[in-house]
Amino acid sequence: MTDGGPVVHGYPHLETVRSAITALYKRLSYDTVHTFETSITPADVAFSDQDDLHLGVQRVAREMVRHLRLPDARVIVSFREMEHAAYVELAAGPEYFIELNDRFRTHRRDIGAALAHEVMHVYLHRLDLAFPGTRDNEILTDTATTYLGAGWLLLDAFREDGASSQKLGYLTPEEFGYVLAKRAIAFGEAPETWFTSAQAYTAYTKGLAQARRDEQQPPLTAAGWAGRRRYAKDRRYAQERGSGGAGVAPRGGAYSFTPPSRGGAEPLRVSFPCPTCQQRIRLPARGRMRARCTLCRTVLECDT
Repeated sequence: MTDGGPVVHGYPHLETVRSAITALYKRLSYDTVHTFETSITPADVAFSDQDDLHLGVQRVAREMVRHLRLPDARVIVSFREMEHAAYVELAAGPEYFIELNDRFRTHRRDIGAALAHEVMHVYLHRLDLAFPGTRDNEILTDTATTYLGAGWLLLDAFREDGASSQKLGYLTPEEFGYVLAKRAIAFGEAPETWFTSAQAYTAYTKGLAQARRDEQQPPLTAAGWAGRRRYAKDRRYAQERGSGGAGVAPRGGAYSFTPPSRGGAEPLRVSFPCPTCQQRIRLPARGRMRARCTLCRTVLECDT
């Protein structure tokens, strides 16, 4: 939790974020991911100063449990002074204990964001899905929370002006915007209508632009003229290099080539990340074709 200190911007964790999206599709499957096609709504987590604090917190926690389909998980929430925003005890269940930072007693609009992250820890724990190391595992949790429909609350908790700042979660605001945009593209949502923070809206638009750039990388046909020209040059180099060598990964490109085998039994192939789930797709480099990602079922128009 950043409270008054400097907020890191940009995309320092982007590769880990992309790996987390791939891991979600692999662990859950396309069908399960798409059971989360409806996000938590502002009405689901509305919490006014007139509401009873503990009853309101339990209500929001139950809403998070319901959203993540944890039917036999009872969440008990308390408050205490701590450095971080919240803490969850990941025991065997059926009860889970979450502690929230005391500041949320008077910052109730962000309680839903804090609970979303902690309940996602419970969900991932039950899935036995984790990344090695605390940092990467927290990035996985933020990414999963956002991609599965509750993380827009974490982005909306970002506020920054000349005198103060606040941010929850381990992702930067722009990275939250990127994951949220990936979800919006996949599920046809318009999360920008939910934001109460102007800074969150700005971060989302930047993340959306980054997500759109993923859809405009060669060998996808949506790539621009400059990208297609660079790709054609890299493909010629890979063809001229011939067989027997390691894969050719052009500088600055997400794609890489596998040279043809000796005797021509295997043609030149190109691999590149699916713009939806980031799984690597491998195709023969032989011109225009339509491919389908086996993981997220996205149909891709390519010019390999």
